Amino acid sequence: METKKNRSIALSTAYLPNIRYFSKLLHGEAVIEQHENYLKQTFRNRCEILTAGGIMSLTVPVKHTGSKIPIRDIRIDYADNWQRLHWRTINAAYRSSPFFMYYEDDFLPFFTKREEFLFDFNCKMLDMLIELTGLKTTIKLSDSYLQNCDMDFRYLISPKNKTADPDFSPVPYWQVFSSKFGFQPNLSILDLLCNEGNNSYSIIKNV
Repeated sequence: METKKNRSIALSTAYLPNIRYFSKLLHGEAVIEQHENYLKQTFRNRCEILTAGGIMSLTVPVKHTGSKIPIRDIRIDYADNWQRLHWRTINAAYRSSPFFMYYEDDFLPFFTKREEFLFDFNCKMLDMLIELTGLKTTIKLSDSYLQNCDMDFRYLISPKNKTADPDFSPVPYWQVFSSKFGFQPNLSILDLLCNEGNNSYSIIKNV
C-alpha cells in the first residue's frame, strides 16, 4: 500500500490556518509557496473562529499597490488597529475555553508587535503553531514558483473552493459555543488548541 509519508506537499501561506491545512502537514515535507501572486479573499490573510455570534472571519488588512504582486512583497496595513480588534475578539471567544490561558502568552506577541510583511508574519506564526500542536514536519519555502509537487493544496484550501476532500473528515470535539451552534468543523487551528490543548495532535492525526 502506498504511504502518504515523506511526500512533498505545496501549501500557500495562511493566517491562523484551519484544521484541514494542518492535516496536510502530517504527510511529510511541506513547501510554502512564496513566489505566487497575492490572491484576495483567501486564507492567506483570513481565518475563521467561533464566537458567541457564530462563525466570524478575522482578516489581516494589507496594502494594495496594483495587481500581480508577489505574496512575499505584500505589506500589512496598520492604518486601523486590527491587532487590537483581533485580540479582543479572540479573547471574547476563547477566554472561557479550557486551554486559552495556557497559550495566551504564545499568541499575544503577534497582536502587539508589528511585522512589516504578511508572509513573514504568517511564517513565524506557523512555526509557533507547529510547535504547540506537536507536529513533526519539515517546512521549506519555495525557491521559485512550484510547477510540480506530489500534492498541491495552494488553491484547494480556500474559502472559495468547495471541492470535497476525500482525505479530510472533520473529527468533532468540544467547542465553547457548541451548545448554541452545534459542532462547527474546520475552523482555525486556534479553535482546536484552545478547546483541546495537548489533544489537538491526536485530532489532527485522525481527520
